[in-house]
Amino acid sequence: MHMRTGTIITSTALLNGSSFEKTVIVIAEHNEKGSLGFIINQPFSRSFHELEEFKHSIPVPLFTGGPVQNDMLYFLHRRADLIDEGQLVDGNVYLYGDFKTAVQLLNTGVLPVTDVKLFIGYCGWDAGELEPEIA
Repeated sequence: MHMRTGTIITSTALLNGSSFEKTVIVIAEHNEKGSLGFIINQPFSRSFHELEEFKHSIPVPLFTGGPVQNDMLYFLHRRADLIDEGQLVDGNVYLYGDFKTAVQLLNTGVLPVTDVKLFIGYCGWDAGELEPEIA
């Protein structure tokens, strides 16, 4: 199977003992330059509202998206009707978008927490690297 956006990768026993042990990754972007994905099954140790710059926000779970740029927030969402500038991943899942608007909509309850997933960091592969094994 070839890598494409929306692909789900599940780690195998070969990754036990690594930072990718027991992970499930969704590929959110894939092109000639490489791939960008997020670990979707590892909760981060704090919630969104526990981050200093978002202390006035509602509690929203954060996930450890990956080891790259783990000082940055990223998000996937299902509400292109509410959040402009999103990039289609697959089906009705979008990457990026107007984050400020997304936070405002979360805080007012217009955007349900179930329609967004927030990540600290991401996983990335350069085009020259071997494609990971795909489940």
